Parts: sequence; structure tokens; C-alpha cells
Amino acid sequence: MSPSATLSNGATNGSTNDYAPTAVSLSSILKPGIYVPTIAFFTPQDTIDATTTQTHAIRLARSGVAGLVTHGSNGEAVHLDHTERVLITRLTRDALDGAGYSHLPLIVGCGAQSTRETIQLCQEAAAAGGTYVLVLPPAYYGGLLTTGHILEHFREVADKSPVPVLIYNYPGACSGLDLSSDSIVKLAEHPNICGVKLTCGNTGKLARVVAGTAEKKKGDGRFLTFGGSVDFVLQTLAVGGHGTIGGLANIAPRACVELMRQWQLGKYEQARKLQQVVAAGDWTAIQGGFISVKVGLQKYYGYGGEPRRPCRMPEGEARAAQEEGFAELVKAERALEK
Repeated sequence: MSPSATLSNGATNGSTNDYAPTAVSLSSILKPGIYVPTIAFFTPQDTIDATTTQTHAIRLARSGVAGLVTHGSNGEAVHLDHTERVLITRLTRDALDGAGYSHLPLIVGCGAQSTRETIQLCQEAAAAGGTYVLVLPPAYYGGLLTTGHILEHFREVADKSPVPVLIYNYPGACSGLDLSSDSIVKLAEHPNICGVKLTCGNTGKLARVVAGTAEKKKGDGRFLTFGGSVDFVLQTLAVGGHGTIGGLANIAPRACVELMRQWQLGKYEQARKLQQVVAAGDWTAIQGGFISVKVGLQKYYGYGGEPRRPCRMPEGEARAAQEEGFAELVKAERALEK
């Protein structure tokens, strides 16, 4: 890493050209499990908080999650410039490698409104140590884009991305643009498209995608279908999905991992009970977004910090209500830490 990318609370933002591709273990393969889209942490001076970024990544890795995601919706990607994106990804990769977790995949959010910038983000993500990229469909000019245009966008990105691509279907962040199961199954045919995150919450679609991509999984390629929220982990697994990429796991990673483990062991009643606790906590996060996750981290773990403006932390009764919304979940998490 260049000297301009300082690894301290006063992190500076080095040029993206300072980052060369990092050799990542071949065992860093995308597998079923719980993946955590991490939070972006800032200093009081509004620079990247490198220390918290790295200590949080290590805390999550030690909890048994399958991998991490930088620059997802929870990571304030739209509040970051390219250099900051590179820095956060590099900090996260270095933290994992240094703590003995080089085998964990690091997925990097790379959605942009143009095909050109999306490809650029993918290239920067790989150079910073990312092993996969997560790509939202472009939606700002959604009324001018046909389904064919969207499919062409993903295929061109996949052609030119140096690492495999996951599709990110999140209508709430894309002006309502909602990829159909037919479109996702078509895109899965591309050899460099390896999975999808479905934050739309449509479990019927999820089941269709699992069934429609089964042949790819039997061959040389792999296509994994992930739910996009931990409030429907069991529903995802019940139809053959491969896990969840969910922001609530920033607060309670062990509870989310245990939920999936209970299902895999056939302990369905225990799994259902834990799913209810997780879903209740996730409702707080869903309503308040990444800001609520920061509220929970600050309350129960002593770090989190402010979001970037114009977003703000809630105050008074609103903040207290969000903190209370995570209480039962954190109790379950701490029981698993013992």
C-alpha cells in the first residue's frame, strides 16, 4: 500500500493507481453461508476510519461468517468517492489476511449508472483485493432502458470484470427496477456471473432462480442464490437458496450464522425460534436502514459513528426506540459469544 493510504484513524485517501492486485488464496471461493455487507466508518474529520474498519472486519470474521461485502447499501457506497472505495476494500482485505482469514471471500459493491464506470469500479475492486463484485442494475434512466439494455449491461460488465460478478436485485435502491427470474436465469448463463443477491424479498422468484440455475451448478460453473435480508433466511434455505447477504449481521453475526447452522442440522424448531428473534431485530434495521445499524453498533459495541451528510443519526425517543429494537437480538448474540 502506498504511504498516502495511512492505516490509522486519520486515514488519508491515496490515488487508486497506488493499489496493485493482491494475490488472494485460491481457497477464497464463494460458498453457501452468511455474508455481511459492512458499514462505512468515518472519523470526526469525515475521513475513512481505518482502525474501526479493520477491527470490525476481524470481529465479523471471528464470528464464523462466510465472507464480507464492502460498498453494499449498508456501506454508504453512494457517499464515497473512488479513492475511498479502494481504501476501504484494501483495509478490509489486509485486516482479513493479517488475522488469518485470507480464505474468506471479499465481495465489493460496484454498481454505477454507466457501463463504463461499473467496469472501472470492478477493476479497482480487484486491484484492491476484492475477490467478487456485486452489481446493481443502472436505473437512473430506467424509463429509457429496455430489459435487453439491462442484460447487455451486465454481460459487458461480466466480460470485462477481472473477478466474478454477482447480480444485485434491489428495487428500493433502483427506482423500482426489479429484475425478473427469467432475466436473472439468462444472465446466469454467462461464465463470469456466479450469483445473485435478492433484496426484493420475493421468495417465489428466489425459488425459480434456484431451479433455473441448477444446471450451471452441476457443470463447471457455479451460481449461488442469496437472500438479501436476514429476516427470511429459513425461507431462502427451504427453497434451495445458499444463504443470505444481510446488513443486520453487522450487529449479530453469530446469531445469523447459528440460524443457518440449526437449519442445516435439522433442528427446525430451534431454527424457527431464532428466526423470529432475528426477524424482529431486522425489522428495526429495515425501517431505519444503515443508520439504524450504526445506532445498534454504537449502543451495544461502542463504535459506529456518524453517517455522512445529509444523513443524520436519530435523537431522543427515536434513537431509544431503535436501540430497544435490537435488545432481544443482542441478548441472543451475547449468549452465543460465551
